[in-house]
Amino acid sequence: MKKNSENSEWFEDWFDSPYYHILYKNRDDKEAKDFISNLINYLKPETNNILLDVACGKGRHSLFLNQLGFTVDGFDLSENSINIAKKYENKKLNFYTNDIRTPLKIDHYNLAFNLFTSFGYFNDENDNQQAINAIAQSLKEKGMLILDFMNCNKVIQNLTKKESKMIDSIRFNIKKDYINGYIVKNIDFNTANKSYHFQEKVKAISLTDFKNYFEKANLKMEAIFGDYDLNSFDVNTSDRLIMIVKK
Repeated sequence: MKKNSENSEWFEDWFDSPYYHILYKNRDDKEAKDFISNLINYLKPETNNILLDVACGKGRHSLFLNQLGFTVDGFDLSENSINIAKKYENKKLNFYTNDIRTPLKIDHYNLAFNLFTSFGYFNDENDNQQAINAIAQSLKEKGMLILDFMNCNKVIQNLTKKESKMIDSIRFNIKKDYINGYIVKNIDFNTANKSYHFQEKVKAISLTDFKNYFEKANLKMEAIFGDYDLNSFDVNTSDRLIMIVKK
């Protein structure tokens, strides 16, 4: 059975797998664009601002921000994703392979975006803090980080234990659990006469946890929202935990 490599983190294998892109290929681009438009309307950045898309995947958010006229850098650990994103590069849009725990450029960006729960993947809590520190180092003075995470409290309360999805003639069998402070998703499927197993594992990080990360990185909380329309956050009912912090 093909599974996550023994000596690598789960996200190194899964995000570089073609099956990751198949499973999530129907993500709602309109929702993503509307969310980014709401953020830009709220933040009102200058047109000459330089933006960073942290853990950008294949670059869909970077591309939309660039289409709005901004200079954008995006980075991701997945070389396969970055190779796809690089097809869209231009003078004001560039993509890099980079680890979230390492600043891409120091004191360079006015805004940094980390969207759609692209955080909390590490086993070591120090790595989460190091990632926040690295993003903070990449920001200019008074620069802002927009971090969009799941509302773990609601996710845990409403966890769908099992589901099955048929996509491109592949049946993905998915099991979700809350184990030792992590929301764990096990993904099993068969294709081309082979069995595959992958796992997603995201730390259930609370608002209090994030506040501690930000304080240690000398970032100040500016605003908290609970959904992509930027309504107020409620720990029990909100779909998202969207935080805007300032250097």
